[in-house]
Amino acid sequence: MGYDGNWNALADKATIVKCISALKENGIDAQLVNSSIEAKTKVLEIIPLGAEVMTMSSRTLEETGIADALNGSGNYDSVKTKLNAMDRAKHGREMQRMGAAADWTIGSAHAVTEDGHILIASMTGSQLAGEASGSDHVVYVVGVNKIVATVELGMKRIKEHVLPLESERVKVAYGIPGSKINKILLINGEKLAWPSPARSLVLFVNQKLGF
Repeated sequence: MGYDGNWNALADKATIVKCISALKENGIDAQLVNSSIEAKTKVLEIIPLGAEVMTMSSRTLEETGIADALNGSGNYDSVKTKLNAMDRAKHGREMQRMGAAADWTIGSAHAVTEDGHILIASMTGSQLAGEASGSDHVVYVVGVNKIVATVELGMKRIKEHVLPLESERVKVAYGIPGSKINKILLINGEKLAWPSPARSLVLFVNQKLGF
């Protein structure tokens, strides 16, 4: 089981295999790598050089070095880098469009269920449009500590574990009182793409990552 009273417990091999199979049945590709180093290597192999990429705010992408590699190497067309250089007061609407429809969106998830559902919570919803439908390709990098049995346990994980940690983060990062669960994206599946590649990939990492 992905949850045994400890939200950071690593899912066992049988649970991971079951989850990967269920995701594939739901039209979402899924793979497992052993470490954050392998995850970074895999992501950089998947995304073509020069591709337009949007990295969503994610502790996992920071911990693995994926965010830095995509945004700081100069090898990719980084939407995040462009957004950071723009004035939101003058270009807010344009910035929303850019962040919502990059060719590649790279993010994480707050829970993935054994029967193949993905849960992502947000205070602003800024990352959800690209993941839901705006981007042609989506990659979720997810530690196996986030695998849970059901959607109900996924919601419980978000409320009991993710929210308090995220609230502490935004207090330091932005000087605001805390975070809120204002919007939740529940991905039950993707349109089956066979024989074409799946739109979305969950890249599981066999270690604790992120919240």
